[in-house]
Amino acid sequence: MSVDTACGDAQKARDDAARFQEAYGKIKAEVSRMMVGQDEVIDGVLTALLAGGHVLLEGVPGLGKTMLVRSLGEAMDVNFSRIQFTPDLMPADIQGTTVLMETEGGGHELKFQEGPLIANIVLADEINRATPKTQSALLEAMQEKQLTVGRRVIKMDEPYCVMATQNPVEQEGTYPLPEAQLDRFLFKLIVGYPSEQDYHDIIDRTTGDQGVDISPVSNAEEINDLRSIVRAVPVPNKAKSYAIRLVIATQPDGDYAPEKVREFVSLGSSPRGVQGLMLAAKVKALLGGRFAVSVDDVKAVALPVLRHRIALNFHAQSEGVDSDAVIAEILDSVRAPDDIE
Repeated sequence: MSVDTACGDAQKARDDAARFQEAYGKIKAEVSRMMVGQDEVIDGVLTALLAGGHVLLEGVPGLGKTMLVRSLGEAMDVNFSRIQFTPDLMPADIQGTTVLMETEGGGHELKFQEGPLIANIVLADEINRATPKTQSALLEAMQEKQLTVGRRVIKMDEPYCVMATQNPVEQEGTYPLPEAQLDRFLFKLIVGYPSEQDYHDIIDRTTGDQGVDISPVSNAEEINDLRSIVRAVPVPNKAKSYAIRLVIATQPDGDYAPEKVREFVSLGSSPRGVQGLMLAAKVKALLGGRFAVSVDDVKAVALPVLRHRIALNFHAQSEGVDSDAVIAEILDSVRAPDDIE
């Protein structure tokens, strides 16, 4: 490779990183006009979208989970749909079904009516209220980006992203998501309570006579372009090996598993965990103005990527140990390859 070619590639990488930061910033700024605080959650949702993954938002009612996803849908010129999950919701209600329609000549024909799963951004509200039968209808759409209804196969238009919410407190009448479905989410984000100042801003924005209107500042073509930039970010072997070690450390019989994992974890992360770490870390690198992933980028995304991929045993529940505490110990104990010796 000539010097001119290398310089040209480096300049293109810098330009791509700058373009990514600019697009990310304008989307976040528009969403933040509606959302008060919750910067980390907004960053997490945008990271998942631009990395090409799905996101699960967990928090008690009233914290703005639905508002956040709806605001994101309004900030982009894409197809947005919302599904309010309930125990009586059936798979056909979200996938679509064939109905008998009357034609202009007075006859009848069978016509397929698309369900709300067929969109670019799908808000799956209170997903844990639906039965496993309906929850499973999401699996093909989330993993394969397609739906199979009868003999019909419907390909999803990109970008395609499912953003689901669930309430961690109310358990009566809910159906916890199975591990296979949790594994399809790139991130699990915890939505916490606002700060004292945030409450003042919430009152001003929601109880006054001036509403907030969100305008589209991006579109599907730009999102797909940004996803291509993310995929092109290189990952040095050091960062790649570190991500692999983190995932192995979540497995009770893994070579890098610390004591807390061996004691409290019954099931560790699958290979989807390391895929998620790589994609999210690439977004983190671009936001830092860099076109290569570092170990710190991997560390920064480890918690939302891995917290829902660890199954805790009964001993952990009785001791009050959660997955965040386990991941914190993993991050303390696992070192990057160059740091060993």
